[in-house]
Amino acid sequence: MKWTPFLLILPAVAYITVFSFFPAIDAVYLSFLDPHGGFSLKNYQELGYFNVGGAILDTILVTVGALAIQLALGFLVASVISREFFGKRAFSIITIIPMGIATVVAAVTFSFIFQTSGGYANSVLHSLFNVNVNWYQSPVSSLLVVMLADSWKNTPIISLILLAGLSSIPKELYYSAAIDGAGPIRRFIHITLPNLRSFIGVALIIRGVQEFNIFALPLILIGDHPPLLTTLVYNLYTTTFPEVGLALAAATILLGFILVFMGAVIKLTGG
Repeated sequence: MKWTPFLLILPAVAYITVFSFFPAIDAVYLSFLDPHGGFSLKNYQELGYFNVGGAILDTILVTVGALAIQLALGFLVASVISREFFGKRAFSIITIIPMGIATVVAAVTFSFIFQTSGGYANSVLHSLFNVNVNWYQSPVSSLLVVMLADSWKNTPIISLILLAGLSSIPKELYYSAAIDGAGPIRRFIHITLPNLRSFIGVALIIRGVQEFNIFALPLILIGDHPPLLTTLVYNLYTTTFPEVGLALAAATILLGFILVFMGAVIKLTGG
């Protein structure tokens, strides 16, 4: 009886091990192999010719920026839904709808919104301020478009996680703090944030890993300029096949950032 829970999850563990762990370990191993045999750092050294530094910086910028936007909006949406008001059910359904939209559909939709000529965003700006913006003129603005598109689609996930955390906080804590004279900001800092610490950690890990691996959205919206690590891996694999050592090296760097990020989040959120 004691082993029953472990036996029940054994098929899932076996599936993840065979189709995730082994391929990942094999990819890391192959990334250190020289095309002519033996171990070397040749693949990693040659990545410097493909602007891997810029791809790393852009990936970190997109991940941090998108997570910041999603956490802020997630807190806002979760705080609203946690209260009772007329139309709460309709509002909740509307905020969850983006989760059901395919990534490709969301990317194409936002490409229409941020079109340089005739896009919805520029139409609004032109009607209000008589200006037009080239959203893809600079790497930063291009990455901002990716962040906004990704945040629209994935903020509901963070909202649901934070809503679960808010629902678990006893209301008596807020009542007692209010009686003692604590204002909304102090209640948020000393009650809400500490009690949401583990929920924030879960949200950051789930979304952070996906942000580092973001691929379809940037590929459709901005192509490979500016490059991200995922689009760099894709381009290296498709242009250097069957010599995939460079792509594997870039993928290993991406895996390293993901592991470091997960470890930092687990450490900061108390496990």
